[in-house]
Amino acid sequence: MRDMTLEDLQGHAGVEHTLTYADGFTRRVYVVDREVPFPDGRLIVSRTDPAGVITHANESFVAMSGYALDELIGQQHYILRHPEMPAVAFAGLWDTVARGEKWTGYVKNLRKDGAYYWVFASVVPNVRDGEIVGYTSVRRKPSRTKVAEAAALYESLR
Repeated sequence: MRDMTLEDLQGHAGVEHTLTYADGFTRRVYVVDREVPFPDGRLIVSRTDPAGVITHANESFVAMSGYALDELIGQQHYILRHPEMPAVAFAGLWDTVARGEKWTGYVKNLRKDGAYYWVFASVVPNVRDGEIVGYTSVRRKPSRTKVAEAAALYESLR
């Protein structure tokens, strides 16, 4: 996974951030204050291996992320982490699914071009022969009221 570049922003001005992920990986990203609305009637679906590496992404995921499919497959799902998402939110997600339980919540994702989009996400463990072999995430259009509540909560947690 590479750092974002100013060319990724497609002519928009962005603010630089350095993100350090739970596994210690550090990446430079640029954030543009522009929301891409979640399309009506669509679902974003992805699957990962147990370590969070993307193994499947549907067409809606590719379109909303701004990445090409071959840029997503094999990458850590945290490639989409927006700097305004507190690490504790993802820690809760991973703790829940590692126990074999379903997690739901509101997530602000970062696109390749530095813009963002909000989702209501459901993540479930994929279990085979009693072992977690990966995770499936389905994201749908979020309630704007719930997005406002989540944004306020995440701001207080940062």
